[in-house]
Amino acid sequence: MQRSLLSIGLTLTLAALLPAAAGAQTDPALETRIASEAAALRAERAAYPASFSAAYKAYPTLARGQLEALAWVQTRWSTPRYDKGDNHLDLPRAYGVMGLYRGEGFDDQVGRAARLLGVSAQAVIDDPRLNILGAAALLDAAKASAGKGASEAAVLAAYAGFAPAKESALQSFARESFAYDVLFALDRGVDDDGVRVPERAIEWEREFAPDALVRQKAPFVRLDAARDRVETSDYFVDPQTETLKPQVPAATESTDYGPALWVASPYHSTRSANASAVTIHTMQGSYSGSISWFQNNPNSVSAHYLVRSSDGQITQMVRENRAAHHVLSHNGYTLGIEHEGFVNNASWYTTAMYNASALLTRHFCSAWSINCATAYNGNASSGANVLPDSVRIKGHQHYSGNTHTDPGINWDWRRYYTLLNPGSGGTTRVFDTFEANEGHFTNSPTYSGSTVGIGADSASERICTTARNGSCSEQVKLVDDTATTAAWSVRFLSGGGAAGSNTSFSRDGQVGFWAYTGATGVTVAVGVDDSDGTEQSTYKTLPANTWTYVEWSLTDANQWNAWVGGNGAITAANVTLDAIWIDHANTAYTIYVYIDDVQWQSN
Repeated sequence: MQRSLLSIGLTLTLAALLPAAAGAQTDPALETRIASEAAALRAERAAYPASFSAAYKAYPTLARGQLEALAWVQTRWSTPRYDKGDNHLDLPRAYGVMGLYRGEGFDDQVGRAARLLGVSAQAVIDDPRLNILGAAALLDAAKASAGKGASEAAVLAAYAGFAPAKESALQSFARESFAYDVLFALDRGVDDDGVRVPERAIEWEREFAPDALVRQKAPFVRLDAARDRVETSDYFVDPQTETLKPQVPAATESTDYGPALWVASPYHSTRSANASAVTIHTMQGSYSGSISWFQNNPNSVSAHYLVRSSDGQITQMVRENRAAHHVLSHNGYTLGIEHEGFVNNASWYTTAMYNASALLTRHFCSAWSINCATAYNGNASSGANVLPDSVRIKGHQHYSGNTHTDPGINWDWRRYYTLLNPGSGGTTRVFDTFEANEGHFTNSPTYSGSTVGIGADSASERICTTARNGSCSEQVKLVDDTATTAAWSVRFLSGGGAAGSNTSFSRDGQVGFWAYTGATGVTVAVGVDDSDGTEQSTYKTLPANTWTYVEWSLTDANQWNAWVGGNGAITAANVTLDAIWIDHANTAYTIYVYIDDVQWQSN
């Protein structure tokens, strides 16, 4: 058994869609559909790597991984589909696997690529090979235009395809967001159902100014503080989240909802009544593209908030006390949330997105006296499907007088309801089963700056050759850092280390997981983000060659120690999981640890 486990290869995987919490009602049709869709996507994606390689040969100055990351950010490596009624924003369509724009309010990337390649525009749209080659030509041209020594972020911002060329600072923010999302995909890597973006550490302080790093919540672990000092009288490093923060609140922060950024849209009007309902949308496009569109579009469309797929970042564009233009005759009393992605591709609906969106909607429930229990709690559907007024949190497709079909067939309403109403899913909630993806554990074990002793070859991936429950588990490979004799201490981050990207759970219970290792001397613990910082649990030893369930009571102060800013006890009513800790004495041989069913159980 142990020998077969140690022979398994390893890559880093990016999460797509976490199964519904245990105890919650499920939508079997949705689960079957997503599995079928994933299989079809794997078949489609199999042909793309050869085209990426050919494009790099044609344009050798391009950095490896850029094209793969661009395709991930724009389309999740799939050709966008636009069914009638989907494109409620009238956002310019993206064409081909690279998501190239064809004018319609943005830059005509398709036309420019066709001219650079000497082919027809339709060929760039229809032929994936030419679509990828066209994007490479555009990126090469953007690099040449930016000049020698230009940062990768500057080149990507120039490539983005948003219009107009001469733009305001707010329009520049959309380009900044686009460049960040591409570099973020490169920084943590992607290996998801046939998608492969190679992991490449980004020197964030080389790519963005400190104010941009703060806006984008760039991971400090990738900042080289030894070479470029970033802690100044204006900025400091938050050791809990490992991100750069201003000494005083940034002007770009939302005043309605603290976690959000503020970028104003001119399209809003007076409310006809206080906000009393929430509308869930899917953009049919990208986060950065929608930010740009909401600042300048011919149909005056807008929404209150937008949520990014990769990390759950939120941007507010219309004040909550104003009516955004997103659901026709219902604008006057609704609050609108746009989610990045396309209705026909479930991989956009990430754990980070669901969690961030649910926290935002729970804020609406508190601020505007909306009952979260009135959210729709049924099966997903396609097409327009009007629901009664008594359902106050629902999709665009559920309102009368609207023909749009978002969020559509792949939005997990039962899962969303459980996030809005903690405890409604029963006494046990499984956050990460690893059956479909890595859930919250999307970073390699070396990602956190708090991790010591292990080398860059250490990695993690979801494997389906061993598991405690179901068919799959998370394999963590720990390889020694030969440059140090320090004992291994691994902070395996949940949700990228951001509390807002994790699922909230009650203090009144226990948190735990199943673990397996073939080695002796492995100890494990958990970190929990509390109201006053992060607490670390006591360590528990894993016996070798057997699955062991480890758990810690959140109400027992004897099981907790202060870590960063904490007081050594869990005191908040609701908390989130920061990380799973894995410790071992320094050793020259590689160790594998397997994790399954990370969960919370009520008292």
